[in-house]
Amino acid sequence: METTDTTGWETAVLDGGPADGVRMKVSGRPRVIQVTYPCQMEASSTGVRADAVYLYRRNYTVDGEPLWYGFDVASP
Repeated sequence: METTDTTGWETAVLDGGPADGVRMKVSGRPRVIQVTYPCQMEASSTGVRADAVYLYRRNYTVDGEPLWYGFDVASP
């Protein structure tokens, strides 16, 4: 695995979906990145929250930085 510094962190870019263009640092080249967004609750529910979940899958044809993760339209 190639990394750009001694810590092992690499730049990754998310493509498509609700987090399009977001840049981040990842370690270990994860296969999937999960992005969540909080949902608004209609009634006040103590201790209850709901999040929308989106998945981004790594494009293995990209071998150097920035790593590229594409939005999975079939994500839950």
